[in-house]
Amino acid sequence: MDQTFMKEKPVMPLVISMALPMTISMLVNALYNIVDSYFVAKISEDAMTALSLVYPMQNLITAVTVGFGIGVNAIIAFYLGAKKNEVANQAASLGMFFNIIHGILLNIGCIAIMPAFLRIFTKDSNILKMGLDYSNIVFMFAIPISISISFEKIFQAVGNMKVSMICMMLGCVANIILDPLFIFGVGFLPELGIKGAAIATCIGQLVTLLGYIIAYFVRPIPAKIRIKYMKFDGSLCRKMYAIGIPATLNLALPSVQVSALNGILSAYSAGYVLVLGSYYKLQTFLYLTVNGVVQGMRPLIGYNYGAGEKKRVRDIFKSALILIVGVMVIGTILCLIIPDKLIGLFTNKANTIEIGKTALRIISIGFIVSSVPVTVSGALEGLGKGKESLVISILRYIVIMVPLAFIISRIVGATGVWHAFWITEIFMAVISAVICKKQILK
Repeated sequence: MDQTFMKEKPVMPLVISMALPMTISMLVNALYNIVDSYFVAKISEDAMTALSLVYPMQNLITAVTVGFGIGVNAIIAFYLGAKKNEVANQAASLGMFFNIIHGILLNIGCIAIMPAFLRIFTKDSNILKMGLDYSNIVFMFAIPISISISFEKIFQAVGNMKVSMICMMLGCVANIILDPLFIFGVGFLPELGIKGAAIATCIGQLVTLLGYIIAYFVRPIPAKIRIKYMKFDGSLCRKMYAIGIPATLNLALPSVQVSALNGILSAYSAGYVLVLGSYYKLQTFLYLTVNGVVQGMRPLIGYNYGAGEKKRVRDIFKSALILIVGVMVIGTILCLIIPDKLIGLFTNKANTIEIGKTALRIISIGFIVSSVPVTVSGALEGLGKGKESLVISILRYIVIMVPLAFIISRIVGATGVWHAFWITEIFMAVISAVICKKQILK
């Protein structure tokens, strides 16, 4: 497989060709998230609340495995661009090994702490039971998730975005089909409720992994995973973790944010917690689409940076920013025009829908300006500047957002949490623009 197209093809068509497969797969994945929540909401509002409370820990597993995968992705792309294929092979092999270790640790740790974690946010025994029923099943599959994500990032690093798209779509479609069958029962399948949603999720993940394994052996790629390349190299490992740890924290910070906001909103009513959980399900449809563009941009930036094509790196960044702004404009329009229909996917209670309408309209004010920190953060990861990317995320998710939400909610009530979103995005757009000028556009 020849990667020279990554530094020869015209920039905007190149970014689109890399981003489109990932955007499509992200859209399907986002659709799965919404459909999954839609069917769980049909069980009961308690079930949807339980799913919302489990979400931060699910995101933690994704954050660790994807975050480290981003480090592996950037290193592979850089060394392929520099024509050092043996080092790229070693990065791919060691990256797979270490991510499997991460999966094992996450499997054990998440199951162990989940009962105490859920009790922080609710005393309702039914919600607690549902949360544990769901989480104990999905967390058992942390290891297949870690392997699957490693394959995903390796395929992306060599520019083969179509395999990632197909494999992710296969898993998501399987999940969407199986959700109602396992939740509500059909034929010989019993009605399993929220356990059925967890089982459908796990089967979908296995389908994705099987797709990657088949693709890896049927269509060879330049980055090889071999036992002989799993020789410890301190310098190489430090490089992967230097990008992977900040990227992991970038992805984990939303979980911390959600947990903090759940703590603020739970003082008002469970309805606000449900709305926050529903918003995060809806915004995945938007931000996962954006993430598709970022995933297409990241290996291009890494490859061209490794090849010394610095002007091309800047052009790739600008093209990705334009595409992301376009996605955010669409998301803003939808949240302003049909917020009741969007939040109505997760609840039929008039009071909760009214809360959700207000939340979506206020939060969406910041969507377009959030394009700047999102694009800058992704570009910095592609350049191997993990620390700078982490600074943006810490400010965006924790340092500015959480104190603002707490202070404003004490002044105007629970809606103050929604206002904290758009105010934070404006602050971060300015800060990210300054970092961008110094680190990317110079």
